[in-house]
Amino acid sequence: MKFAALLLAAVAAPALAQTPATPPAAPAATPVAKFTLDTPVETIAADPAGKAVLNADIPGLLVHPMYESFKSMGLLDLQGMSKGKLTDAMLAKAKTDLAALK
Repeated sequence: MKFAALLLAAVAAPALAQTPATPPAAPAATPVAKFTLDTPVETIAADPAGKAVLNADIPGLLVHPMYESFKSMGLLDLQGMSKGKLTDAMLAKAKTDLAALK
């Protein structure tokens, strides 16, 4: 019995003597783009800065006669339906400009 108590004290003492570890620092938050090419067009257009990007990078999109039909879609989805009118270059420019919005 004495031996068990001594053994327990010998094992527990170093563990109790340790200072608590400092919690690891939280990783730096990666900034998330406010809008992406998957964000619905109407959501982007509701923001004045987003609307300005759409008007500059994809002229005529917001006044297109079919706007009501596609406004809930993202730009990537629209590209497939645009028959080549919404080019990779236009999307690349819009992606860069939308990512710059905070």
